[in-house]
Amino acid sequence: MATGYAYHPLLLWHDTGTSAALIPANPTAGVQPATHLEHPESKRRAHELLHVSGLLRELMIIEPGPATRAQLLQVHTHGYLNRLAQHSRLGDGDAGDGHSPIGRGSYDIACLAAGAVIDLVTAVADGDITNGYALARPPGHHALADQGMGFCLINSIAVAARHAQTLGMARIAVVDIDTHHGNGTQAIFNSDPSVLTISVHQANCFPPDSGWIHDNGAGDGTGSALNVPLPPGSGPAAWLHAMTQVVIPALDRFTPDLILLAAGFDANVFDTLARQSLTADAYRQITSLLTDAADRLCNGRLVATHEGGYSFYAPHCVAAHVETLAGLPPHITDPYATIVAGYNTEPLLEHQRAVIEQATQLVPTIPTTAPPLATH
Repeated sequence: MATGYAYHPLLLWHDTGTSAALIPANPTAGVQPATHLEHPESKRRAHELLHVSGLLRELMIIEPGPATRAQLLQVHTHGYLNRLAQHSRLGDGDAGDGHSPIGRGSYDIACLAAGAVIDLVTAVADGDITNGYALARPPGHHALADQGMGFCLINSIAVAARHAQTLGMARIAVVDIDTHHGNGTQAIFNSDPSVLTISVHQANCFPPDSGWIHDNGAGDGTGSALNVPLPPGSGPAAWLHAMTQVVIPALDRFTPDLILLAAGFDANVFDTLARQSLTADAYRQITSLLTDAADRLCNGRLVATHEGGYSFYAPHCVAAHVETLAGLPPHITDPYATIVAGYNTEPLLEHQRAVIEQATQLVPTIPTTAPPLATH
């Protein structure tokens, strides 16, 4: 069985405009124009690295089509989609929080990004592939039902989860390893016990005051959200401990029909938007744990989509992730391995262990049964 790879050059054409890294440029207030951090370069470099290394020849290439409006409405409101489309036609505006610029045509590109994840889910359901990765842009996991946030316009992974349920995969687990809390995905499913959301992230990084351990779902969905807010400076030891002690036991308890992975690569040691210390090898190990869980729980069905990752090192983390999804040996040696080697040997510190142990206490609250699927 193959690993799918969903990509289209148009995904790189989402135009985030002239910005001061995170915020709109404003020379009158001393905010100098520069390049927005969510620009296409790291994603282009990731695709080219997969191509040059020969890895693409080992994958099933899927050229995606756009998500339909009906599919988007499983997650987002009419009013929000209309606003996105209007701003996209004009080539101006923001999706909601001042950090999610909309360029000309961005709505259509965001629909294509969601379609990439949907098409991989369909291919998994049809048995054409075992798992897959979408090199999608713009990212999606911060987007709420009625507004964008944190560079995100359409919550692709949430749309794909609802699509999977229409295909008969009733119980969906979303694992988010972006270094920022997957707040949008959690909010969308916060009261829904049929979707388990697990987010491992840097504590209080983005959004502020979001993704704490006690934030574990509401109503019928109480227990179906799990957050592991790691302290700044956490590296491979802490992340792997969180995976083995919290994430994998949670998946074992929930027994999903499909695992969706919000594959953010901004916890890497060189990234500018957080203070985590993961290496390409750490991403390889995290991915291996998740593919093993998918093999054990849901016939290998795992679909990943690209979220964050802004440094020059992110493409090497992507390559390690995709190689592991495909069960292949490394196609390229990490050229930074000697520089980051010390991060792979750092010990698990007690303040990191304490957070992870707190999170383990909520694993037994995860619902083990879900009601029949409703019409969403």
